[in-house]
Amino acid sequence: MSDPAAAPTRDQPTTKGEQTRRAVLDAAVVRFGRDGFRATSVADVARDAGVGGTVPYAYFANKEALFLAALDDDAAAVMQEGLVRLTSADRPPQWREQLVLTLIDALDRHPLARRVLAGLEPEVTDRVQDIPAMLELRTAVVEQLRADQAAGLVRPDIDAEAVGNGAVTIILTVLMSVLQFGRSGVDQHGADVMAVFAAALDPPG
Repeated sequence: MSDPAAAPTRDQPTTKGEQTRRAVLDAAVVRFGRDGFRATSVADVARDAGVGGTVPYAYFANKEALFLAALDDDAAAVMQEGLVRLTSADRPPQWREQLVLTLIDALDRHPLARRVLAGLEPEVTDRVQDIPAMLELRTAVVEQLRADQAAGLVRPDIDAEAVGNGAVTIILTVLMSVLQFGRSGVDQHGADVMAVFAAALDPPG
């Protein structure tokens, strides 16, 4: 399990405008995550943020823009937790398993990313694949695979970039499965999923 206390923190806003935008975005993550896009109004978010009803429009053009910004922010925070785990100095040898578990645990703290990956906002589910934080995670996994190849821990005959990108896609699918079918599937078949990674990556013997 990942340690919630070790979760990365967002940059603290410095100006009053940045603080207001951050408050609106945080409120949007919670409200959209709980009630969904259709059942949430900009006025709801403004009230939750403690600002006037029209204030969010100073930062976001409309409700859709606010929703997408909140989704990008919350999903990026999930991926950032995975990045911190993957790039930490005390990264465990079984980093592939730890990365999956870290991302699963992170979803408990990020309600909008959780809602979208659970399939409750199907129009925007695929957006998560292309946010900058996801691309950073793919890059970090590829770099770790190359480092493991150099250390003799991963087969030298695989294309680390292709396999790393594919591995992150599989991990994202696992996250969606956990949210849609329950954590018991990971508890029951998690070792089998890791066995697939081992079969594809580990050198013979």
